[in-house]
Amino acid sequence: MGVPMNRYFTIALLATTAAAGFSVPAFAGQAAPTAENDVVGVEEIIVEARRRNESLQETPVAITAVNAAMLESKASMNIGDLQGAAPNLLITQQNSGAQAANLSIRGLTYADIEKSQEPTVGVVIDGVFVGTNTGQLLDTFDIGQIEVLRGPQGTLFGRNTIGGVINIRRTRPTMEFGGKAEISYSKWNTWQARGVLNVGNGESIGLKSWYFHNESDGYYRNAITGKRAGGSNNDNFGAALLLKPVDSNFDALLTVEKLDQQFQPVNSSISNGSDLICLFAPANQCNRNTTSDLYTVFVSPATSTYKAPAATLEMNYDAGAVKITSITGWRKGKEFQTQDFDATSADFYYVLRRQNYRQWSQELRFAGDLGENFDYVVGGFYFNSRYNLTQFSRVGAFNETISPDVFDTNPQNVIGKTESYAAFGDFNWAFADRWRLSFGGRWTRDQKKLTNSFAQSGVIGTGDGTFKKFTPKVGVDFRPNRDTMLYASWSRGYRSGGFSPRAATAATAGTPYQPETVDSYEIGGKFDLFDRKLTFNAAGFVSKYNDLQQNTTIPGGPTGNQTITSNVGSATIKGIEADLTARPTDGLRLTATVGILDSKFKNFVVGNVSPVTGLPIPFDYSRNNLIYAPKFSGSLGAEYTVPTSFGKVVSNVGLRHISPYDQQISLGAVSGNLTTGPVIVNGNDPRVRVKTQDLLDAAITANFSLAGKDAYLTIFGRNILDQKRTNAAFTVAGLFSFASAIEPANYGATLGVKF
Repeated sequence: MGVPMNRYFTIALLATTAAAGFSVPAFAGQAAPTAENDVVGVEEIIVEARRRNESLQETPVAITAVNAAMLESKASMNIGDLQGAAPNLLITQQNSGAQAANLSIRGLTYADIEKSQEPTVGVVIDGVFVGTNTGQLLDTFDIGQIEVLRGPQGTLFGRNTIGGVINIRRTRPTMEFGGKAEISYSKWNTWQARGVLNVGNGESIGLKSWYFHNESDGYYRNAITGKRAGGSNNDNFGAALLLKPVDSNFDALLTVEKLDQQFQPVNSSISNGSDLICLFAPANQCNRNTTSDLYTVFVSPATSTYKAPAATLEMNYDAGAVKITSITGWRKGKEFQTQDFDATSADFYYVLRRQNYRQWSQELRFAGDLGENFDYVVGGFYFNSRYNLTQFSRVGAFNETISPDVFDTNPQNVIGKTESYAAFGDFNWAFADRWRLSFGGRWTRDQKKLTNSFAQSGVIGTGDGTFKKFTPKVGVDFRPNRDTMLYASWSRGYRSGGFSPRAATAATAGTPYQPETVDSYEIGGKFDLFDRKLTFNAAGFVSKYNDLQQNTTIPGGPTGNQTITSNVGSATIKGIEADLTARPTDGLRLTATVGILDSKFKNFVVGNVSPVTGLPIPFDYSRNNLIYAPKFSGSLGAEYTVPTSFGKVVSNVGLRHISPYDQQISLGAVSGNLTTGPVIVNGNDPRVRVKTQDLLDAAITANFSLAGKDAYLTIFGRNILDQKRTNAAFTVAGLFSFASAIEPANYGATLGVKF
């Protein structure tokens, strides 16, 4: 990496010390910044990262906040556009699930669509934790603010947030008449129509309704049919009712919504001569590159439908000494999906998946002050989810006219249930002048049940287990002056144990994998410089990752092989990250982020199949790279606003640089004893490695008056350099390998109006 990791914290400390040295001293009698300075300087952002309303710069957490104006200026479409806005954050789309995301923060991720395989990065929408990665790629049109919290957030946000949290707040009803509507068009016959309408009496009641539609023909081309592939057609609609009785100190917000999505799952072939499929597929469908070749596909027609209603009720009561918050969430999902996983015209492995998911959660919080120097947030949390999956597999049929549910007379069925209870507390104590101690913890109890069965074989195995963990956090921060905060913290994150959804024998189905934990040590600083014209935040961290949960494919079961989840070894992740926002002159806003990671597995030994005997033997994967963990990532952005005779023009340009990273724990070159083991895996399969990405985006928006209303026209370009890379890549036990691709260069326009 060029700089040994034992120097990283020295560099971080020097950076924070140097920044502190340039900060302007503040004294008790010093005047507050003027309104003029507030306009020229970096705007103050209020965040809810610690379940309190706090200034971003006064929150002793590594956090990036993105508000509605920032999203609009970049012509953002969904939360995937956040990639690059926060250090050490990757967001890619998982095409094997509806609106599914692969999220990685500080190198911690888990790329799996199964409902029992919970994420390592939590997505919270209006206070409700989304229990799976399905449905996470939320549209950004009606977003008020997004907060990216880096590092374990177990105390306040719970289990399965060991990497961090993406906390999303949509706009609240304004209680006044008004709205916003826009229509966009871009390449591949892609268009969106989106609108929000607010009504109310201006004081005690407000109703917001919305409707979003987007559709596309897709940016792949199917070489068999000659038509575009990967198309989608999505509708999202709902309403939010806000009640604020006059002089009651109470408010209630009820939100109901539904997402209807249809899309064509597409896989690109990255199989080569080492994969069995290449004995059957035409020669031109194997040994393809992982860049430009990705956009030509050979798959059989496939389809996916996803229907997802949801409801959220948030209630707040300010009793003076204490504020009480209740958040009730309900979400449901129904999916039907077919997919050609061998990604060739040979019709070797094609599946049909039907699944239903339902989650219900309740959180109750109490927040207040005990004197002038002590504040608290305490509460309880309950979560319940159920899902069932039936998968029909058409394996080796070589006849795509046979439906999988006709071909497969012994389909696999998985039924899962999760029930979780938690109690938590988070406290701040200003124990001395300019010093504050933050501490807290969360106790969690999870009960998991999973049943694996086949239609003819019957029940293969059942798992039933309980997992408990206390996850503490402690930190201290120091404010030498108004413009500087230094902090240090230790926190523990916990990801629940469970049972393998793809297990196919009684022994593997009934054997639980245990929880994995992360201990994160962090130091950082936050600085407002030069009359708040410059904001600079930096952090250095070490994460100790223990009892990793990883998937391994081994022999067994009715289909001949099975994928099980087990705890393997440990990993250490070290890193530095920084972000900067500057307003050197009125109208100009500059941003930059940097993320550096150094990660390494230890004792990652699991069972796999001997290439000589075909029997299970130990394989040592310790030389694999952690997935979705680039050694370097960074971004540069500039936004410039120019007043005009008709309104104003806002131009925005951003460059995101991401160094190579791997997308699957996989078999690269091997050595060692191939008969009895251990087999040494000398790195990941090169096909699952993403090459360096330099993603250049730009947008220019003209704001003007149209029939007395505020209107805007945006011309945008995304991935202007036309980088062609894998979005996700996977190899399957020497049988076949497949990938999906990032969106190539795209250009379009948006016309909108606000009233």
